[in-house]
Amino acid sequence: MVVHMGAGWPCAAFCAANPYVKAVMTQSPASITTIRESPDMTDTIIIKDAMLVNEGRQQRTDVLVAKGRIERLDSNISSPARATIIDAQKLLLLPGMIDDQVHFREPGLTQKGDLASESAAAVAGGITSFMEMPNTSPTTTTRQALADKYAMALNRCAANYAFYFGGSNDNIEEIRRLPAADACGIKVFMGASTGNMLVDDEEILDQIFAAAMIPVTTHCEHTPTILENLERATRRFGKDIPASAHPEIRNVEACLKSSQLAIKLAKKHGTKLHVLHLTTAEEMALFTAGDMCDKQITAEVCVHHLHFTADDYQQLGNQIKCNPAIKEARHREALIKAVVDGRIDIIATDHAPHLPAEKNTGNYISDAAGLPLAQHALPCAYELVHTGRISIERLVQMTAHNPAIRFQVSERGFIREGYFADLVLLQPDLAWTVHNDQCLSRCGWTPFAGQEFHGSIHTTMVNGQIVYSGNKIHNHTNGQRLIFDRH
Repeated sequence: MVVHMGAGWPCAAFCAANPYVKAVMTQSPASITTIRESPDMTDTIIIKDAMLVNEGRQQRTDVLVAKGRIERLDSNISSPARATIIDAQKLLLLPGMIDDQVHFREPGLTQKGDLASESAAAVAGGITSFMEMPNTSPTTTTRQALADKYAMALNRCAANYAFYFGGSNDNIEEIRRLPAADACGIKVFMGASTGNMLVDDEEILDQIFAAAMIPVTTHCEHTPTILENLERATRRFGKDIPASAHPEIRNVEACLKSSQLAIKLAKKHGTKLHVLHLTTAEEMALFTAGDMCDKQITAEVCVHHLHFTADDYQQLGNQIKCNPAIKEARHREALIKAVVDGRIDIIATDHAPHLPAEKNTGNYISDAAGLPLAQHALPCAYELVHTGRISIERLVQMTAHNPAIRFQVSERGFIREGYFADLVLLQPDLAWTVHNDQCLSRCGWTPFAGQEFHGSIHTTMVNGQIVYSGNKIHNHTNGQRLIFDRH
């Protein structure tokens, strides 16, 4: 079978459905991909003449994939019988993105999305593994609820999966009894959440940070500050608070106060801390550059905070309402600078689908906060490469290598012989326009509609199988549970 696919810094310490269709077309009308069915079904794939981007360098190479893993990296690998040959001469070969922050809405909120629909969107965006958040219904704040989630995911996800365990005001004993291999991390909403998952009592936070034996990830916004700002905005605007007031309500002070507290607690207890979706220039002073393997405290930024600014509220309104808020351009510039210099370690999505009606109620307070982002994750991040802001090597480091290191993901996140074949072929500098009718997320829309990107996901492989190519999902169930190498 022949598939025509179109014309570092390693850390020493850690550092099935048929996928074939008869004819598909990429997002570029000039680039046709023909995949011919063969009676010789095989899990052996050879990627020929790809430009591999991995561990801080680029090199032209062939890749032999067999039995779900990368068997060999070499030049001019010969083709065994019954192998799928991919001609990747004009494509970049990247390790698949490990998205450490998504909300896939299952259980309890599946009208917005579920593990199957949102993981399909994820692989279309170059994500091969995801870590899903605990604020579902019921919340993932007991070991039984966590086990139930893993049972829900079995044989239903296009990408590999893991789940966070949620910290709450009354589950400290559950956290103490949580086996280190059972969850990717402990998620703490240090503000800006609802119900029992809002943990802003410093005494309870102190107990969680002291008890955690796996990474603690935090949503850092100071609720009292937000409420004061909301009251001020209500006095000013009445019921007609504009979307442009969102970054004033969830302002720099609210973010900085909470991030400072998280870092103080982590340093007190020696906790591994990962601060999620940072949005302000002021917070960048809290983090240091350096080797990911040596860091106790790490930082994440999301693709929408690297893409949009407060100027975009004028056109998009509450469609881009999210928590923490998209802020002024100076903050985006500071985030990009921190990506370049290594103070920010990971790029993620915070994918959070809501139905269009939930985003357009006509009222700022009732409009839902959160954006569907997974399907455009790598293309959006690649815009920084296309515009010369960051290198492709740095992008790979932050989307694949560093998440694997931070969370101690076993045998993924790098393109290495013996590792699982979670791979993305990206067609660089190909201009294409985003449309809502292409959306795979159940919510059916994207904040990027009408925008032009310049890098296209050509093919995504998960565990050695083609799960996405030519704008089509070919395998909905190939994802496996992530294993964590924690001793």
